[in-house]
Amino acid sequence: MESTKTNLTEQLVYGLDIGTRSIVGTVGYQNNKKFHVIAMQTREHDDRVMLDGQIHKIEGVADEIREVTEQLEAKLGRELEDVCIAAAGRVLRTVQIHVDKVFDEERDVTGEDVYSLELMGAEKAFSEFEKKNDTRIRFYCVGYTVERYYLNGYQMSSLVDHKAEEIGADIIATFLPEEVVDGLYKAVGMAGLRVANLTLEPIAAMEVAIPPSYRMLNIALLDVGAGTSDICITRDEAIIAYGMIPSAGDEITEVIAKGCLVDFAEAENIKRSASGKETIVYHDIMGLEQTITPEEVKKLIEPCITAMTKEISKKIRKLNGNKSVSAVFVVGGGGKAPGFTEHLADELGIIHQRVAVRGEDVLKDIDFKVNGIIKDSLLVTPVGICLNYYNMKNNFIFLKFNGNEIKLYDNSNLRVSDAAMQAGYPNEDLFPKRGNELRFTFNGKKEVRRGTPGDAAIIKLNGKEVSISERVKGGDVIEVTPSTAGEPVTVQLGKLEGFNDSISVVVDGKQVRLPKFAVVNGELQNGFYEVQDGDVIEMRRYYKVEQVLRFLDIDPEIHTEVYVNNLEANPDTEVYDNFTIEWTKPDIPERKQREPEPEIVEEAEEIEGDVLEEDIIDDLGKISEEETKEKANAESEEERLEREASYKRMLEAVQKSQAKMAEITGRLRKETGKTEKIEPEIEVLDKEEAAAEEPETEVKKTQHVPGPLKFLDEPEKPKNKEIEVLVNNRPVRMTGKENYIYVDVFNYIDFDRSTPHGTSVATKINGRDAEFVEELNSGDRLEIYWRND
Repeated sequence: MESTKTNLTEQLVYGLDIGTRSIVGTVGYQNNKKFHVIAMQTREHDDRVMLDGQIHKIEGVADEIREVTEQLEAKLGRELEDVCIAAAGRVLRTVQIHVDKVFDEERDVTGEDVYSLELMGAEKAFSEFEKKNDTRIRFYCVGYTVERYYLNGYQMSSLVDHKAEEIGADIIATFLPEEVVDGLYKAVGMAGLRVANLTLEPIAAMEVAIPPSYRMLNIALLDVGAGTSDICITRDEAIIAYGMIPSAGDEITEVIAKGCLVDFAEAENIKRSASGKETIVYHDIMGLEQTITPEEVKKLIEPCITAMTKEISKKIRKLNGNKSVSAVFVVGGGGKAPGFTEHLADELGIIHQRVAVRGEDVLKDIDFKVNGIIKDSLLVTPVGICLNYYNMKNNFIFLKFNGNEIKLYDNSNLRVSDAAMQAGYPNEDLFPKRGNELRFTFNGKKEVRRGTPGDAAIIKLNGKEVSISERVKGGDVIEVTPSTAGEPVTVQLGKLEGFNDSISVVVDGKQVRLPKFAVVNGELQNGFYEVQDGDVIEMRRYYKVEQVLRFLDIDPEIHTEVYVNNLEANPDTEVYDNFTIEWTKPDIPERKQREPEPEIVEEAEEIEGDVLEEDIIDDLGKISEEETKEKANAESEEERLEREASYKRMLEAVQKSQAKMAEITGRLRKETGKTEKIEPEIEVLDKEEAAAEEPETEVKKTQHVPGPLKFLDEPEKPKNKEIEVLVNNRPVRMTGKENYIYVDVFNYIDFDRSTPHGTSVATKINGRDAEFVEELNSGDRLEIYWRND
């Protein structure tokens, strides 16, 4: 007592280790970086007021705390008002989740991307945890760790600087129930004390067992208690994960009790004595004196030790990203069982010397001024609770978030994002939000067009604008203005690739340009159509023979013999760019000229005075794609709307004229009383002749047939021409040369000639065998395949 009272002028720290079996009170002070213990008091629980590290009877625990405090005050000769406490590691809850982050396009992964991914994972873990637990109870996230990363679906050890379209991670997050914290605070308050600092038992043990210089290493701290084994993993001077398994010292004691036929207390004595070398004498339940050697005890408990260490090693690996740690420091009474550390080292795949019980060796810098104290691993956590007070880390702090005070567990790596998550602030309001995206199918391929990105949240810490990864501390004031959403994406059909192209075919020696068209959800649409979410769009790159003839206002039934690229074709034969079409006309008797009925003449005159399809197509054809782009850049919104309306009016006129011409043709046939088909001959007119031609009042056999047709003079062949051939029924466009020979096509197709798949390569052109040096022309049909001679 006298030696204790000589230090009353020092600032004392009072720590309470409230365990499942007992309460240990420790009082001391720090001087010259050395901690001096001047008083200790232990009290066993009278009743089961604690279960698995959690207070069940708050009043009962409060009475025991008051009793321990009074005994320490009597030794010290002064009152104790503030106390440091710790929550048991066994009350922590963990959840494992997977999270993915998709980029708009492939790019290099930055450190900020990885941090954002981990934050998304922590928030997702928090949400999943709340779903599976009582939503009336709040939980504090005390830490999380990444088990593994994924790059485009493949596992990676690191993501930074890699190119990726998608990154992912498996994350383990650890949570502390608020009711555990509240229970400790209430019990201490009812005992007449104030909480000066609250930490976790594994962290308190780390204060003593793992020196600061070691904490940058990847080390596991294992606290083997009576009912549970608590685990924490350290790396880079921080605790990255916590865990617990429900196997500990009591299981070993029960094996000894059954093997030696003794009660639990006697089995505990045998377990403690087995760490020595002398033969152990005990009395069984029959009162008979028995003996057992330490080696026999070790053999008896070995199956239990093996199962326990296997389970512990599996948990350590999982918490550490599915890999072993560099070393394990063991504290608590259960870890002193014979053979425990050796078996654990074998399970982890590390040498025996790197798994060790930390007791007297780590307490050598602690000055115990109390008589009769044996420096043991059991004292590591009580002393660590006191030492944690001086660091003021890994405890609870208070700060303000958007005007509301919140309580956070400070794991020495606390950031704005952690405060936002604890405050329940939506993650989507922190990062920029894109405008609504558009999903559609274009030529059989799924397309996604994303809206423009908005602005990130504006975060102010104590009035200064900062990033979401900025560190925070107790008393900070955080203000967050939500992020904004960008503009939704809009896509016009005419802006899609290939819409403004045309297909050029040669019909009976004349070149005809056929406009490409798009089918949207089964209906034809013009270029001003705005693509909607879920649309199915097909851009046709071909016409069928029947469609070409009807496009030219020629009855397909008259021309029964049609040839495409010199091969006989049918109405469904597909015609691609630069194909040739020829037909053999049947002999039809010359039809006598007859005057049409007056009413028909009137209708014909009406047609002549209306807007004809040729005029419309000519007008549209004058605007080249380049001119359209230039005008689109310069025109105003009003001009654009007027141009769109004009285009629609012209299309309506086309449809109207087509309908009227069909009606006139039908009526002419009816009036003539003939059953044979009327064959309109196509007369090619240049612009001067067409302008000079006067409207006729009678329908002639040879006349200019209006329709969506534009004949062109044969263009001058450029030095480097472009042709399109059909290879194995697939169109292939060849560009960049003046002339092409057969062998050139191998530069445009995927055909493996390095690995034989037959005895020779068959090469055909238009149905016959071809030579490699044979010249190619647009429209040729080529066949290339492996054959077995």
